[in-house]
Amino acid sequence: MSLKGLEKIFSPKTIAVIGASNSENSVGYSLMANLLGHGFEGTVYPINPKRESVQGVHAYKNIKDVPRMVDLAVIATPAKTVPHVIEECASAGVKGAVIISAGFKETGEEGLKLEKKITQKINKYGMRVIGPNCLGIINPRLKLNASFAIKTPQPGNIAFISQSGAICSSIIDWAHTRNIGFSYFVSIGSMMDVDFGDLIDYFGYDTKTQTIIIYMESISNAKKFMSAASGFARNKPIIIVKSGRFEEGRQAVVSHTGAIAGFDEVYSAAFKRAGVVRVMEIDDLFDISEKLAMGPLPSGPNITVVTNAGGPGVMATDRIIEQGGRITQLQPETIKKLNEKLPASWSRNNPLDVLGDAGAQRYSDAISAALEDKNTDSLTVILTPQAGTNPLKIAEAITQARQKTTKPVTACFMGGESVEAAITHLRKNKLPCYSTPEKAINPLILGYEYVHNLELLHETPEELTHGCTPEKKHLTKLIEEAYAKDHYILTERESKQFLEAYEIPTSSMKLARNRDEAGQLSQQIGFPVVMKIESPDITHKTDAGGVILSILSEHEAQQAFDRIIENARKYDEKAEIEGVTVSKMVEGRGFEVLLGSKKDEVFGQVIVFGAGGTLVEFLRDKGIGLPPLNQTLAKRIMEETRSYKLLKNGSRDRPPANLTEIEKILINFSQMIIENPQIKEVDINPILATPDFAVALDARIVLNEKQDKTPLSHICITPYPKDLMETWVDEKGEEILLRPIRAEDEHRIKKLFESLSEETIRYRFFHPIKEVTHNMLVRYCHNDYDREIAVVAEHEGRILGVSRLMFDPGESSAEFSVVVTDKWQNKGLGTKLVSKIVDIARQKRLKKVYATVIKENQVMVHIARKLGFEIEHSEEPSVYSLVLSLNEVTG
Repeated sequence: MSLKGLEKIFSPKTIAVIGASNSENSVGYSLMANLLGHGFEGTVYPINPKRESVQGVHAYKNIKDVPRMVDLAVIATPAKTVPHVIEECASAGVKGAVIISAGFKETGEEGLKLEKKITQKINKYGMRVIGPNCLGIINPRLKLNASFAIKTPQPGNIAFISQSGAICSSIIDWAHTRNIGFSYFVSIGSMMDVDFGDLIDYFGYDTKTQTIIIYMESISNAKKFMSAASGFARNKPIIIVKSGRFEEGRQAVVSHTGAIAGFDEVYSAAFKRAGVVRVMEIDDLFDISEKLAMGPLPSGPNITVVTNAGGPGVMATDRIIEQGGRITQLQPETIKKLNEKLPASWSRNNPLDVLGDAGAQRYSDAISAALEDKNTDSLTVILTPQAGTNPLKIAEAITQARQKTTKPVTACFMGGESVEAAITHLRKNKLPCYSTPEKAINPLILGYEYVHNLELLHETPEELTHGCTPEKKHLTKLIEEAYAKDHYILTERESKQFLEAYEIPTSSMKLARNRDEAGQLSQQIGFPVVMKIESPDITHKTDAGGVILSILSEHEAQQAFDRIIENARKYDEKAEIEGVTVSKMVEGRGFEVLLGSKKDEVFGQVIVFGAGGTLVEFLRDKGIGLPPLNQTLAKRIMEETRSYKLLKNGSRDRPPANLTEIEKILINFSQMIIENPQIKEVDINPILATPDFAVALDARIVLNEKQDKTPLSHICITPYPKDLMETWVDEKGEEILLRPIRAEDEHRIKKLFESLSEETIRYRFFHPIKEVTHNMLVRYCHNDYDREIAVVAEHEGRILGVSRLMFDPGESSAEFSVVVTDKWQNKGLGTKLVSKIVDIARQKRLKKVYATVIKENQVMVHIARKLGFEIEHSEEPSVYSLVLSLNEVTG
């Protein structure tokens, strides 16, 4: 639904309070009092059929009686009346509503029915609704308080969203004491309509909002959340504290993967993939909020500590190391400078202990020298009040020294009444101050984690594989046969057929149905061999005594067959046994790792990688990620594990593994999960990773009990849209591949930009480009295909041009752009790239595409006319607006 309705909610000119009251203890009273009492310049209409006036304002019996069009309805009536109230509001043309009332799905089935009635009505009328069961919304810049909170926060640059009304009230109270303001304050309630994704989009586009802070209990639409969060996290930090970290009564799971990938760990993996910072406690949310409101983020992990007491300096050091930061190694020239300024007994190291009798000048000298050191990324100043200490003077010295740098600085003034004035001074000067050394360090670490995680996410991936083209008929038949027999756990042999189709190396196996066949097959394969039970009812074969290794002769193979069958019968006398598989025993010294997937109820399929073998559930060493994967993302999952250093460096008895081969397997595995929505869980355990190869030795695929063939319903991030690939032949017979852009295209796009003339650059970007940076290329190549699609024209490995379609969030329109390298202009390629983008817009059921073009760019104007665009004059005299209505047929 449209984000335009949110404008009516957050910037209304007229508001109706339905359920407005004169009873001082009622929610309706508080809503009216807040709207009237904080300087809101719009018009407020109380709706109450039983009163002539409410709080001195003329009241109306019904919203249809209000003399002006109402932008926002704030509803505080009993739950059972709300569906009718919404119908009346929508009929009166109201486009936004906040439902304060409780008594909906949180109360059970009847409440859920009420929500469904409301949802039908708002979908019918295109209305946007926040709530129900919420505190309300606040826009401090407009002095708009449409809530029943006790206080109104001051204006600032942080947007706060909470599923808990009580948390909202606490944050407002805390913010007043810290001199922190907000751009928006939203109690989102049950998210019947407007959810986290909508609000991140809306606040992401708001120029006054620099940071988004969220208290979260659950996500209702993971796909929308992931798209919005990843879309804006590059430019605006998004900080989340999520409650409900432990899942009670988890359902039994079949696979090792399901057992080790916890409910809350998937949330953490999703947040990291989106570029979001997660904190674990409300306290952390307060601390990072204060830092983000008051200054820049660290560019690196090196933290310098200046203190007048050794103990707190050690505490700060402990927290830095514990949280993965680094103690700055000060340069020799910095030490020399400090030796000249500080007493002979100073610590001569980091932390910089300036001694208990330090005054303002000594602090100033130490801070200035530390901040000038190029190794310092951020700095924390600690003060403990001692005899002769003047905290306020020292605070003034700190703020003056901080003005000379853009590096982040936090302070910790320990104590009570004696440091109050100093703390107030620091906060008024936008320097965050905390009560303990640990609290002062935390936001610096979290800030660096945010910056560093984005760098890792957007590292240019290597092109290890272009994806597989598996033979689907065989796999489809295999799945259909399993469903026909109600066998939802595929055997190892069946599971490995899936892996082989997606170019994941396996130890191929043959099925022996009796002891003689076992002997003959082992002879054909060549010794040593491995034999395993083949049964859809026995999932953990080792537990059942169903695996025998290192079989060296035909006679041993026959004996092994008998023993495996006997063990399986004892393990489960009702098990359906198809025989015993025989495979070549893979020889090679290496590490055993696990690769698997499970379907999370919120985020869909997740991928798990970690230490493998029989101790997998005991070790619980894993990294978790979301499909789709490229080389960079596969590497990030591997790096999450403790085993990664062993795989990379080897151990005393085993050489390093071939990490590239493991990365290829992860990428192809991701494709397998994406293309087969029937899969519920996968275990590949172990994969043997050696210096030369990586091979899957065992595998198990579990299917959903209900067959789901809906494309992409099982994942929350849209994968590479291969269906948009097309080969185009130009007028000279040259074949050009048109395909969506990939993150791996970064170096090719750089070469394209470097090939463009100054005129072409000006026509495309409206200004010169001095340097093609990595950050710029990330913006172009790392596409969220739900938000934008760029199509490249590729010929003999070179990119000749790019067209791009950028969807307007919540709308049925999109902006487009196109650029073609100079040597390929006037050859029809520009026309083809624009028409390709228009075709994609039609597939997406958009109603309009548009662009802005410099009037001098007559080639683009000609292409637009040829394709049926309207050429419109713009408010800016030097440009045209090109507009194509997609209910018209283009040429």
